[in-house]
This record gives sequence, C-alpha cells and structure tokens, in this order.
Amino acid sequence: MPNPDRLIVALDVSSAAQARRIVQSIGESASTYKIGKQLFTAEGPQIVRDLVSSGRKIFLDLKFHDIPNTVAGAVSEAAKLGISMLTVHASGGSKMLKAAVEAAAQSAAKPMVLAVTVLTSLSDNDLEEIGIAGQVQTQVLRLGSLALKAGCGGLVASPLEARELRSELGNGFAIITPGIRMGDPTLPGGSGRPDDQARLLTPKEAIAAGATYLVVGRPILEAASPARAAELIVAEVAEALHQSTST
Repeated sequence: MPNPDRLIVALDVSSAAQARRIVQSIGESASTYKIGKQLFTAEGPQIVRDLVSSGRKIFLDLKFHDIPNTVAGAVSEAAKLGISMLTVHASGGSKMLKAAVEAAAQSAAKPMVLAVTVLTSLSDNDLEEIGIAGQVQTQVLRLGSLALKAGCGGLVASPLEARELRSELGNGFAIITPGIRMGDPTLPGGSGRPDDQARLLTPKEAIAAGATYLVVGRPILEAASPARAAELIVAEVAEALHQSTST
C-alpha cells in the first residue's frame, strides 16, 4: 500500500464548499477522505458522489447501529455511492454485523465494513457510567473479536489499543485509528491540545503499534498549509514502516 493511502483526512466541516476547498488545498498529498455525520447531514450524499467521481476514495463514517435489516439496507444504499469503506457499531451485535457484511459483499463497490469498537472520546470511567464493567481495552478486544468473527474487514479503535488488537487477534484485518495528534504541541492538533479525544498517539506511534490507516482531522484542517501537514504525517508513517521492517 502506498504510504499516502494510509492517511485518511477527516472532512469534519459543515459545507460542501469547505470540503472541496480542503481537498483542493491538499492536492495529491492524500487520496482518501472521511465524510462523517456533520458533513453528510449538511450536504447529503451528493458530496460523496462528487468526491468519488473526482477520483478520491471515501470512508463513509456514519456508524450504522440499528436492527440488522435496517443496517443492511443502509449499507446497500451507501455502497451505491461508490465508497471504499464504511462504519458500523460493533456493539450492534453479530447479527447486525453479519447483515452489514453481506450487504456490502453483494454490492458492486464492495466497501470494507469497519466495526467501531469503543469511541476514542471514552475512558474507563465513561464505560462504567453507561454500565459496562471493565477497562476500555477489554471492551475493545471483546467487540473486535466479535466483529472479525462476523466478517468485518477491519476495526476502528484508538491507537492505544492497536498493539493489543494485533497481539490478540492477528494481522489479517485493518485497524483504523482516529485520535491522532502531532507530537509537537505548537502545531495545529498537537498533543498539547487533546480536545475531546481521550486516547491519543502520534502518527509514528500509531503505525508502530499496528494501525493500518490513520484518520486525521484538526492537525490538517487547522494547519496553515493542509498539504504540508498531510505530507508531514505521511513522512512519519513512512519512517515508522521503515523502522518496523528493518528491526
């Protein structure tokens, strides 16, 4: 996989015009973009179609979580947009996950179904608050195992859990990690500004831990030069991959 393909730029903005400006400013420094609830709710599926037709790969991050039949229908419609990846909540259970995987497999685009384990904004205390006993890492492994048995092609997890997922569940699946911040706290999205993310690592640390793709928003969107910020992240990815193959 080319190193730039490992970067997914999060288009967490409120208009198609903003999204297009970001994509244009990044140019060839990234090829894959995440469209989540904010932009999709504001603009609908047309922005997805537009970016796909322009040659970009789209990670549709709507985190479907409903009864199996409803999720299967949503996945089928999402796949018609030509997306490359989409998300469902692993906590929806094996029947829902299997329905999503089957719907994706039956589509022309055949997007990868990614199961969200535990949101990166949640801590151990947050899990306790909603009635889930144990630590975040335990829940991530539990849901990750469930999702992979159901046929999901990858997992969405904090970079802090990536190493344990690889150790316990192997290498035959993708790990997509949000919660990425630059190591220099003076940079946009630097580690000195955690915002609403509770579990963070730098790009280099996340790749070294076993992540396949990095979802990055603020460190790129808030940069003076989004293209340069994307290039710096890709350079960190390349360095981490080189170190892993040379040891």
